[in-house]
Amino acid sequence: MRIVNMGEWPLDRADERRHDPGGEPLWNESWYYDFVSEDGRTGGYVRLGLYPGWNRAWYWACLVTAGGDRVTVIDHEAALPARDLGVAGPGYTAGHRAPDPFERAEIHLDSAELTLDLEFRTAAGVYGYAITPRYEIPCEVTGTIGGVPFHGHGERDHSWGVRDWWSLSWLWSSARLDDGTYLHGMRANLGMELPWPAFLAGEGGLAHVEGFSAATAFDGDRPVRTVLSFPGCATTVRPITFAPVTLTSPEGAVAEFPRALCAYETEDGRTGHGWTEWHQPPGWREHAWEPRVQREGAG
Repeated sequence: MRIVNMGEWPLDRADERRHDPGGEPLWNESWYYDFVSEDGRTGGYVRLGLYPGWNRAWYWACLVTAGGDRVTVIDHEAALPARDLGVAGPGYTAGHRAPDPFERAEIHLDSAELTLDLEFRTAAGVYGYAITPRYEIPCEVTGTIGGVPFHGHGERDHSWGVRDWWSLSWLWSSARLDDGTYLHGMRANLGMELPWPAFLAGEGGLAHVEGFSAATAFDGDRPVRTVLSFPGCATTVRPITFAPVTLTSPEGAVAEFPRALCAYETEDGRTGHGWTEWHQPPGWREHAWEPRVQREGAG
């Protein structure tokens, strides 16, 4: 398995497991699992976040359809797992494991609202970030949703370190195109330019790309269109169905996390589907420096 590691820490198979927590209150460790069906009509994501400084875990599971249906299981008060990555709360139990590190992961959810049994098989390598301990893995996704067979594609990631949801805005996006290309790009509003985490992956493997940027059009606070600028692969992203989460800090600050199943189209006519998030902490408009595209319908 090829690992493209942009950071100064070497990734190895042990990094698929939990890490020793830092002492900061906002230190967290999280695992995301995104998936979209082959036809783009159904998509979802699961996130498990461990917050040892708060003695709790966050668990999110969301399933949406292109027709606007949405089912969610959101728990911000789950008990920290003792050893494995199993969590439980009112009306649900969930498990997450990587039996073949960097090659295969499995998730399970059993609740009255939603049941998931999905396997994520690595499709094109592992991508490690340069600016924070984190890696992304494009995947083929199979299994069942509500007992119905599922086949699609997605991305999973794992990160650990301090994350302040209430002071920093960012954009994160990943998708698979109809020619088999996986794409990923992320940028945060840090007030400076950095070599942002971005890659393109396909049959030739996974490769970091330089010069990634993004610009978003909003209707009020709602993102309606984003242009992802990969060198030679400018891609327009349009939300189909949102599955947002509201995040309240221990001090009462509120951040909004609009995350959506999206349609993607490149300037050369390729299309695909994936997930994009536009994180909005308090005052995000005043602090955001990300360039904006014109409002929808304005040009």
